Amino acid sequence: MSSLRQRQKEAIRQMLNLNQTLTKHGASEPSWKILVYDRTGQDIISPLISVKELREQGVTLFVQLHSDRDPIPEVPAVYFCSPTEENLGRIKQDFQRGVYDIFHLNFISPISRQKLEDLASAAIEANCVANIHKIYDQYVNFLSLEDDMFVLRHQNSDALSYYAINKGDIKDTEMEDIMNNIVDSLFSVFVTAGTIPIIRSPKGNAAEMVAKKLDKKLRENLFDARNNLFSADTQSGNFNFHRPVLIILDRNVDMATPLHHTWTYQALAHDVLNLSLNRVMIEDSTPKGGTRAKHKACELDSKDKFWSSHKGSPFPNVAEAIQEELEQYRSSEEEVKKLKSSMGIDNDSEVAVAMVTDNTAKITSAVQSLPQLLEKKRLIDMHTSLATAILNNIKARKLDTFFELEEKIMSKTQQLEKSILEIIADPEAGSIDDKLRLFIIYYICTNHLSDSDLKKFEAALAEVGCDLNPLAYIKRWKSFTRMASGGTVNQYEGAGTRTVNMFSKLVSQGSNFVMEGVKNLVVKRHNLPVTKIVDHLMEFKNSQETDEYHYLDPKQLKLTEIPKNRSPFQDAVVFIVGGGNYIEYQNLVDYAKAKTTSGNMKRITYGASTLNNAHQFLQQLALLGQEL
Repeated sequence: MSSLRQRQKEAIRQMLNLNQTLTKHGASEPSWKILVYDRTGQDIISPLISVKELREQGVTLFVQLHSDRDPIPEVPAVYFCSPTEENLGRIKQDFQRGVYDIFHLNFISPISRQKLEDLASAAIEANCVANIHKIYDQYVNFLSLEDDMFVLRHQNSDALSYYAINKGDIKDTEMEDIMNNIVDSLFSVFVTAGTIPIIRSPKGNAAEMVAKKLDKKLRENLFDARNNLFSADTQSGNFNFHRPVLIILDRNVDMATPLHHTWTYQALAHDVLNLSLNRVMIEDSTPKGGTRAKHKACELDSKDKFWSSHKGSPFPNVAEAIQEELEQYRSSEEEVKKLKSSMGIDNDSEVAVAMVTDNTAKITSAVQSLPQLLEKKRLIDMHTSLATAILNNIKARKLDTFFELEEKIMSKTQQLEKSILEIIADPEAGSIDDKLRLFIIYYICTNHLSDSDLKKFEAALAEVGCDLNPLAYIKRWKSFTRMASGGTVNQYEGAGTRTVNMFSKLVSQGSNFVMEGVKNLVVKRHNLPVTKIVDHLMEFKNSQETDEYHYLDPKQLKLTEIPKNRSPFQDAVVFIVGGGNYIEYQNLVDYAKAKTTSGNMKRITYGASTLNNAHQFLQQLALLGQEL
């Protein structure tokens, strides 16, 4: 079964093939065309399709919709943009100017009838109706970052953020717009996936609003014979055991995890280096002559086998794996050098390569492996630079110490080596944001903290320069959560770390990483609050927390109850209203792997309205705290 990312990629490739059905091997002879996209379209395509793949699809030029563009005759122009007033205005200008002879208009989300009529009027006025060959609603209004992960928005993501949903002065119309935007994007997700989910959500929050609106939208489309977007097989009541469960949750279900210091490769890259759309910008090696340091982009996607294998690994394992890859590369490089030397060839000239190629199969094979070796060396160098940048942050901010302390706090199974007050007062321990994050997690996970103790902590935080507005909001959130649950808000029992000697190879002479002073921590598997909820709902476990969740089936005309003796779900889509993070994503990936047996595979796709690192989430909490 294809992943959501693969299906979205196929939809984009078909669009680039001028919406003609692709053969198994793609278009035999790609027609040349120009791709015109807006910022949202660029964000959707960027993590999916490389420049090389665009060229293979016949895209000779790709340009921004709102950039200055010269007329290019006789070449089809494929537009890929949102149907906003601003974008439609620019398309109308292109009609007037006759920029292209052939227009293929593809809208990321459906264009309304009124806007379509306005566009048609503009085409008639510009006398270019015959130039418009096709207009399509693509239903791809989301960003696939991984095979099992998507977000709804990157550009203007603040409009769907935790702050936007929870700010005190939000109007009903604003909330309605936010919910409708989320629902429209989730609808696109399931149109692209070609499945109709069963929806579960809690009651009394934004997640409930999204669930009910999506249920209504799916239901209306299913029973609309003229405009149905789902296949007959999908619509039928049969094969219910293949249907996924969509679990919609509110960010308020777990406020500690988004602030938690992490220890896995991908989550660290997001937290300390601001990983964005599968790309990280890091400083290149310091240039000579006192010139400014250059920045280089690291593309991190599924084509990078090292990244695919180790993105969810604890950082010490990643550092060790890089060292092993380097040793393997050096070994392969030495073999090639020995072969060349035995032939009396000491340079890489074309004549030299030709001499080697004309000889034995063994030498030919060695020479043919050179491109793969060079690519391997490039990836090793990139991951070495990336891991070094992360390591420098770990050392400078003592992130290993913060991670270990927070794991102990959340597990409540181990005594802290240092008190929280000592860490806050230590001038060498982390940034002020690190200290505030640590205390907020401590505050959330501590059921009883006296007012006098709280004032001591607040004074200590203020003394080192922390902004206490995020804490003010968390205090109100905790009081509401306690009232709603009628007791404790600590859901983190069972977490913890273990210490092992991971650096025997890394501290050896010649290692690229000097790991001295960094704790040898390896993550111990435990389920975070979101994962626990997912486990209960997928397995139909009895749980006081999830017993009251809505059960919505868009295929049924009437509201349904949870069926008795239902077999567990194999597929789930978990969506977080108010923002997600890589820590939760990785925890769900680990859970799915642990639950997968030889004949029983669990597939979980993680989605969120936006993707925030801890610093961005802290800023949103600060804005909410200011309003109190």
